[in-house]
Amino acid sequence: MKHQLSVLRKIAPEIGELIERRHAVLQSVHFVQPIGRRALAARLGWPERMVRKEIDFLRESGLLQADASGMLVSPTGEYILEELKEIIREFHGLTELENELARRLDLKKVVVVPGDSDQDEAVKKEIAHATAQFLHQELRPGDVLAVTGGTTLAEVARSLPAYGGEARDVVVVPARGGLGEEVELQANTIAAAIAKQLGATYRMLHVPDDLGEEAMSTIAMEPKIKELIELIRSARIVLHGIGTAEEMARRRGLPKEQVAILEERQAVGEAFGYYFDREGKIVFTTSSVGIRLEDLANVDLVVAVGGGRSKAEAALAVLSTQHQDVYITDEGAAREMLRRLDERAERRDS
Repeated sequence: MKHQLSVLRKIAPEIGELIERRHAVLQSVHFVQPIGRRALAARLGWPERMVRKEIDFLRESGLLQADASGMLVSPTGEYILEELKEIIREFHGLTELENELARRLDLKKVVVVPGDSDQDEAVKKEIAHATAQFLHQELRPGDVLAVTGGTTLAEVARSLPAYGGEARDVVVVPARGGLGEEVELQANTIAAAIAKQLGATYRMLHVPDDLGEEAMSTIAMEPKIKELIELIRSARIVLHGIGTAEEMARRRGLPKEQVAILEERQAVGEAFGYYFDREGKIVFTTSSVGIRLEDLANVDLVVAVGGGRSKAEAALAVLSTQHQDVYITDEGAAREMLRRLDERAERRDS
């Protein structure tokens, strides 16, 4: 396929742009259907005239259909959308990008979806879909799966296809205590949602993530909490998001003096309550119940998820700690990460 696409692009260089444009329309409709033309144009950030032209073509081709509620992707369109995945990956050179990033970061596997979730919300859904597929492939009977909170993992929960078989011998648990944020973004909520879709069972950790260290130590000794923490730390798979230091400080509601410490110490990324600088050095920690950074050494598979060019620096900081095995992201983040790695290499060599 790679050779054939290369030949096509040489004789008709505009073909790649045309395919990507129509793929973008189909993908956006697929994720939010039903949707009207104006809303779709706003979502894509394209002129309405351009969107109308592509919609007309896709409807005439039987890939889109419309009713009173808006446009939907037809069954044929769904099939074409799936078939286009590998073609779009080849256009973007994503296999090479995945291999290069995995090599540079010493990871077992990197999965990159096309696009940049900073610019298109649909890309975050593609990351979530890729993560859901990965989970289905990796989970096995007897597994404990620990998950963190956040917008990306909430999307993963929504992207998992409902499991129609018998109850699975899998337990899903929150990796950490709860943050002071929307209930739907809490690790407890996401663990329950993922368990439901997987046909698994779940346990909840009813402990806030912002208690003082002394109170946290006392609560952790309660028999039921202690047993649950041991279960969480026995997880074979840990699935976690990556946040920028600024974003996570806001989600945790850190006081101004602690935010000032993060700024002074140049924290850029966060995972599991640990804040890292550009070199992956821990510069600040928050007291919490659940998985600690040192526990990851005993986990078979640690999967980090997150995309968007703006998250590149945070992702590099967290992944450079070498606690992760797999990173699932988007093209915007992956290319910016490689660019930053190249800059660092140039500075070292000069």
